[in-house]
Amino acid sequence: MKIGITYDLKTKPSSELPDDAFEEFDSPHTIDAIAGVLRGCGHEVVLLGDRREFVEKALAENPDFVFNFAEGHGISRSREARVPAALELLGIPYSGSDPFTMAVTLDKPRAKKLAALAGVAVPRGFALPADAPADSVPVKELPFPLVVKPAWEGSSKGIRNRCLVREASELPDVLAALRRDHPQTILLEEYIGGLEVTVGLVGNGRPELLGIMSVEPNQPAEHFIYSLEIKREYRKLVTYRCPAPLPAEVLARVEKSARTVFAELGCRDVARIDFRVRGGVPYFLEVNPLPGLNPDDSDLVIMSRLVGWSYERLVGAILDAALARSAACGFAFASPCS
Repeated sequence: MKIGITYDLKTKPSSELPDDAFEEFDSPHTIDAIAGVLRGCGHEVVLLGDRREFVEKALAENPDFVFNFAEGHGISRSREARVPAALELLGIPYSGSDPFTMAVTLDKPRAKKLAALAGVAVPRGFALPADAPADSVPVKELPFPLVVKPAWEGSSKGIRNRCLVREASELPDVLAALRRDHPQTILLEEYIGGLEVTVGLVGNGRPELLGIMSVEPNQPAEHFIYSLEIKREYRKLVTYRCPAPLPAEVLARVEKSARTVFAELGCRDVARIDFRVRGGVPYFLEVNPLPGLNPDDSDLVIMSRLVGWSYERLVGAILDAALARSAACGFAFASPCS
């Protein structure tokens, strides 16, 4: 079977862009690793890229299936939905979630509203539109400390150590810096003190629980946030444990909340869902339906290693779930799924 791979290649941002502008994008190392797994399963692989190159190559190559992990360029909250939408237009089946889910999960405030309607606990917060004055923030109604971050980003883009705002006097400078680097809606969110955990789910129907992994600072911190500075130096600054060191009944609540979010937001094939656990209650932070697959340091890959899965097994499980789902929807493949 001919499988295309869609992706965005990481490059160094120009001086006009913030240094995290392409943080979500992938290195050739990651692209080669995924292609290697697919070739190892006996498939022909074609690299499609993204944007105009993707459209032209998809039309020329006419792949049977696409393994999608293109993040999309720019700051649009729909940027992750573009490739799935184009593939649906072309009638090519693909891995991962559909355009609606890709758009709504990238918009953190709206994803939280849907999760809350489904009964999942979420932090209190306020979304400041890009065109609204900073003084329209209802400061007196917000519970400090706050985590202040871009509303439409992933991979901790824009989430720096400075984004932990302990008092109202710090807020104007943080908002100004974020609006300069990420001109979009800004989310001001209650800081949830407690254990940071991330949940991996693979499959459809009742997806398989890959694991519930904790992210713990190596040095005591009154207020820990999983910031970009932390992620860039994770080997020195944090420890990952899977399963997370929580009582069995709390782990069960985390899993239930993750499954609820996965289902209610329409995730398919794979997702990584982040929570903070306070007083035994998991508070939903965000869901990533395009979790990173860097074979060395992506959270989902670290989780898979901790539970004894090889990289090949992880990528193969995502592919198999997507192929089975597509076959059930009427797509016929010329060669076996694995």
